[in-house]
Amino acid sequence: MLLPFLRKSGIRVGSGLASALLLGGCLYSFQAGAGFPDHVRTVAVVPFDNETNRPELTDEVFQALLQDFPRSQGLQPAGEDVADAIVEGVIRRYDLSTPSYRPGAAGENPQVLQRQVNLVVEVRILNRAPDGGEWEILWESTSVSVQGAYLEETESEDVGRALAIELLVQRVIDGAQSNW
Repeated sequence: MLLPFLRKSGIRVGSGLASALLLGGCLYSFQAGAGFPDHVRTVAVVPFDNETNRPELTDEVFQALLQDFPRSQGLQPAGEDVADAIVEGVIRRYDLSTPSYRPGAAGENPQVLQRQVNLVVEVRILNRAPDGGEWEILWESTSVSVQGAYLEETESEDVGRALAIELLVQRVIDGAQSNW
């Protein structure tokens, strides 16, 4: 109904829409880290507790989160005793699975094509009250589950684990941002 009127009036629909979008867009701005409360300027990433039989996971998860999380939120890294917010968690599960294989002929073993690292982590992001009082939970997930696949023939478990940790860090970043 509006389109025929616009055509008769000689108004170009494309330019009108573009103008409306540009004018409407003037009110929107993005600021990194804007979702945390105003007083939060620093964050501590602490090594996660580890309930698996893979002790190296503690340091690998810690280093990956420390490298990417503060920057992604527009915060400065800080020690746990002075930080405005804390990222903490527990590595609950680490295991390998075989999502892709070719069944073997009678009497032969199947051919594994792809393996997968499965990682399950509990994560919390806490915020210290501005007066230095109690901590409050800003975001938490009791079961962040990620998988890192790797090719059995050409890659190692380390490749799958690195991919799973990278995905974990992204999920924590996404979770933190989804709360705001």
